[in-house]
Amino acid sequence: MAPRSIWKGAISFGLVTIPVKLFTATEEKDISFRQVHPADEGRIKYKRVCDTCGNEIPYAEIGKGYEMPDGRMVILESEDFDHLPLATTKSVEVVQFVPADQVDPTYFDKTYFLQADGPGAKPYVLLRDALIKSGQAAIVKVAIRSREQLAMIRPVDRVLRMHTMLWPDEVRNGEFAEPPAEVTVSDSEVEMAQSFIDALAGDFEPEAHSDAYRIALEEVIESKLSGMPAAETEEDEGPGEAEVVDLVAALRASVEAAKKRREAASAKDSEDDDEADDSEETTKASAKKSASKKAPAKRAATKKAASKKTASKKAASRAKAS
Repeated sequence: MAPRSIWKGAISFGLVTIPVKLFTATEEKDISFRQVHPADEGRIKYKRVCDTCGNEIPYAEIGKGYEMPDGRMVILESEDFDHLPLATTKSVEVVQFVPADQVDPTYFDKTYFLQADGPGAKPYVLLRDALIKSGQAAIVKVAIRSREQLAMIRPVDRVLRMHTMLWPDEVRNGEFAEPPAEVTVSDSEVEMAQSFIDALAGDFEPEAHSDAYRIALEEVIESKLSGMPAAETEEDEGPGEAEVVDLVAALRASVEAAKKRREAASAKDSEDDDEADDSEETTKASAKKSASKKAPAKRAATKKAASKKTASKKAASRAKAS
């Protein structure tokens, strides 16, 4: 069952218009809690109270205010928003085409699926296939929930995905996090680090990863409902205090550990395959044995039938002679 669309509009692709619907592509799976009073399980509620007059304010009477750095408050009315330049309210305006790998993932905010709406199927396929063949992605402007955003549209399999993006001034400068320039590493340390990378290199398979904390928490909740104690889990020993270590030795040990993990996983897969083969061979052997048991009985039945047929012919011959 498809989710409900959160927005409807059109992509302006030159003189081509593509009616589309927008669907959120992700959903949070984290477990959320309510604040409650444990004694009677009552939910804790909050009131909207004005810190000046102390009165509880109905939602309909709450306005929007922008606080200046000096503490002054600017109150904005609904008509103040009416004439703001939001030309992209119901349209997705393509402003540029760029190689997708040139866009730093830091800029990505949320991901959406774009679905062709009504007669938009053919121009949708046209844009999708053109992007695939050109190896480009479309940089667009779109307004969602009265906020204009930069976004990127790219084809993934047979669907167009739209990633809303942060504006350049919303991405902080990370120079403060750079290590000191005088900190260097040797070639042997880099080579050993590359060996560790090679030992764990492979194709990204999202299904191979899971949220162990959420799974364990769900088990705790289920055990609370059933009245059974939850299974205890072993805690991983986290890194201790920072120590000066031999990086090459540490990386060499890491490479060996990674290789052993891979060998163990490979051996397990091979064992599973062998078990499947053994099961198949057992099935074939059973069928063959059953067939061999049936063969003598079948031959005996055939022989018996032939004897009866011969006796019947002899009796008919005697009757005719007499």
